[in-house]
Amino acid sequence: MTQAYYSAVLNHPLDDVWSLIRDFNNYPAYIDGVSESLIEDDKRGDEVGAIRRFCYLGNWIRQRLVDHSDRQHILTYAGLEPLPYPQADGSPGESQAPAPTRYQGTMHLRPITEGDRTLIEWFVDLETEPADADRWRALFDSWIPDWADSLARTLDRTR
Repeated sequence: MTQAYYSAVLNHPLDDVWSLIRDFNNYPAYIDGVSESLIEDDKRGDEVGAIRRFCYLGNWIRQRLVDHSDRQHILTYAGLEPLPYPQADGSPGESQAPAPTRYQGTMHLRPITEGDRTLIEWFVDLETEPADADRWRALFDSWIPDWADSLARTLDRTR
């Protein structure tokens, strides 16, 4: 098990950030590259157990919402299928790639009272083969800041 972690300060009030991300199905609204998202079985986007199926850079991914707290401003999701390591062109596969990984991600928001801003902590726990842990962590260490930057750009457009 290894973990990728990223934190950033968003120049927006916590309530604004939380209102955007709290709906598990709202991924296309704030993550560049997500073209579509659907919640299966008529569940709500804030209902623990809801499964979202979304298209990210042409790849369909399914995740389950495993924790959601409006009070603590936390959202945790888990991949339902092992995630294949992307090829250099972004497609799954690659002959020398690490074995697929299972993962669980958490987005946690905390208020920063000075300036009415928000601290976002985003981490992903990765269940990998020991020999693959560094490569998977490095990949997520590069992705998570991009996702947080996408969220910040979306929030900036809503001002």
